[in-house]
Amino acid sequence: METSSGGSSDEGRRIFKVDTWCSQFRNGSNPWMARYIYALMFLIANLLAWAVRDYGRGALTEMERLKGCHGARDCLGAEGVLRVSLGCFIFYFTMFLSTTGTSKMRERRSTWHSGWWSAKIILWIAFTIIPFVLPATVIRLYGDVAHFGAGVFLLIQLVSVISFITWLNDCCQSDKAADRCQIHIMLLATMAYVICLVGIISMYIWYVPQPTCLLNIFFITWTLVLLQLMTSVSLHPKVNAGILTPGLMGLYIVFICWCAIRSEPGGGKCIRNAETSTKTDWLTIIFQQS
Repeated sequence: METSSGGSSDEGRRIFKVDTWCSQFRNGSNPWMARYIYALMFLIANLLAWAVRDYGRGALTEMERLKGCHGARDCLGAEGVLRVSLGCFIFYFTMFLSTTGTSKMRERRSTWHSGWWSAKIILWIAFTIIPFVLPATVIRLYGDVAHFGAGVFLLIQLVSVISFITWLNDCCQSDKAADRCQIHIMLLATMAYVICLVGIISMYIWYVPQPTCLLNIFFITWTLVLLQLMTSVSLHPKVNAGILTPGLMGLYIVFICWCAIRSEPGGGKCIRNAETSTKTDWLTIIFQQS
């Protein structure tokens, strides 16, 4: 049995390599490609949320006819982002429920996961439209629950980032690639540390204009301490993981710190350019969407 299953797995891999991406998308034959399509759909949802929030008042005047929008007031701005986010959540949660417990690649539910894209795109569009007809009270309730979901999302994202960085570091330090990747590791790690230091210094300049901004000073300084701590642990003789892992992980925590501090409400004394802090961009949309 093990031999036959191994043979079918190898045969499937050969099919995935021979088929083009277009045919794999049409036939739903590549489960590994599904993650990229789902990521693309998530990106489109974020761009839609950005458009609804910043440009919806001029382009989406037809929303005034929807009962749940109350003259488009509750379907644009921050609540518009929540409506797009709710549709995205319903779609992915439906996919989760319909594929949970799948253990074999050739199961029917696995085929549903990696195929049927035409049906799933129609389903995704429908789930995106439905929240725009819901009353504002439901959307605000979802917004309260989404705060908890955002924390879970960040935790899963953290685990995924750590797993990817660990896998990349192990590949670069393997016996086969150690000599070939040594220069690349040094360049990538050096660039990561330089970006981290530049980011931390920039945050001190932009978000600590006064010594009284103690909360910003704490978070920025703690980020610097974490970067130093990760480097020390990684270079410890008992760990000996090199400088690539803490460098890349440092990029992530600097980015998270920057996104957290810049979300401070506009008009505060701890933002050097407070008048521009009220303007939204794609990073704000992504974090509010997730």
